[in-house]
Amino acid sequence: MPANRLRDAERVWTALDGFQIEVPSWGFANTGTRFGKFVQSGAATTIDEKFADAAQVNALTGASPTVALHVLWDLPEGVADVPAIQALEKKYGVKSGSINPNLFQDAEYKYGSIANPSPEIRAMALGHLLDSVEIGKQLGSRDVSLWIADGSNYPGTQSIRNRIGWMEEVLGATHAALADDQRMLVEYKPFEPAFYHTDIADWGMALELSRRAGPRAKVLVDTGHHYQGTNIEQIVAWLLHLGALGGFHFNDRKYADDDLTLGSIDPYQVFRIFHEILSAGKDEQTGIAFMIDQSHNLKGKVEAMIQSVVTAQELYAKAALVDHATLAELQQQCRLVEAEECFRSAFWQDVRPIVRDWREARGLPADPLKALAESGYVERISQERGSKNARSVSSYA
Repeated sequence: MPANRLRDAERVWTALDGFQIEVPSWGFANTGTRFGKFVQSGAATTIDEKFADAAQVNALTGASPTVALHVLWDLPEGVADVPAIQALEKKYGVKSGSINPNLFQDAEYKYGSIANPSPEIRAMALGHLLDSVEIGKQLGSRDVSLWIADGSNYPGTQSIRNRIGWMEEVLGATHAALADDQRMLVEYKPFEPAFYHTDIADWGMALELSRRAGPRAKVLVDTGHHYQGTNIEQIVAWLLHLGALGGFHFNDRKYADDDLTLGSIDPYQVFRIFHEILSAGKDEQTGIAFMIDQSHNLKGKVEAMIQSVVTAQELYAKAALVDHATLAELQQQCRLVEAEECFRSAFWQDVRPIVRDWREARGLPADPLKALAESGYVERISQERGSKNARSVSSYA
């Protein structure tokens, strides 16, 4: 093997050995849009089936040993459901990952949850957050991942400043309940469902709320939750610099928060994000959680999830091939064209042969999607779950 190809293979193998990306339980269930839900015969209808699908993804990719859980959808009885989840972990060989509270579904949250003008509703939201923290403790899950859908639709209808204070109070109380090995990840979103103001609308707001909550609070970046043209990798660089980057929810988008499969629209953006992380120091990289947050309405559930994980592996491998020493020298000398070509050459390299070799060396199928098709898994679950899904018309997840 030529020396440069051997060097590339070593870089990619080392990177992939350390790369894990969490899959979401809700990505295997029937979901839809504001206008309707699209039922798939093979969609998961129970938490057992979600774990089964997640285990299949991990078995074929070797990169997804944990599954994110949504508390109301996956643990409707809260802490009482923990033993059942622990039994599923043993049954399927995948562990519970991030714990995701639900502060947007109940009717009481019509005017907000942790930023609601009602002290009683804020207390209700805090109670749910504390239950979620306890679930994480009992399952050994490090991250409690918060998306706050609060906001308002019309000017003058809410006190933006009062709501800041209410959020600080609730998030501070939630942070105080964390175990020493737990973290609280604060996500941001510029709009939807609120269309005038969203209470945590950008990374600066999420950063400040995290800082005020405490040292175990970090920022969560969702790649779909940005305005058009936002330089997400610059945000990543700042959060790395500040030691405030907790993790990612990966998906892709064309206009808004589309939840399209990772890298399907702009793979170069994902590559640029991974480059910023891999070019940071080892201490800055430690603890960053990579998670997928997608609802596959048209693509097959398991197929789309495997496709996303494989895409993430390939783009991470490309980022690992950037020659950081040469690039730094070219940047310092402001040799613009040469620096950009050094950077882009890693992106344009076809890493699939190296990734295939890595998979085979690790006892994984060389082509996970092909292996899934040949296994008959999708056909089997479609037959087993078909009648249940045919009757499914009301449950979101």
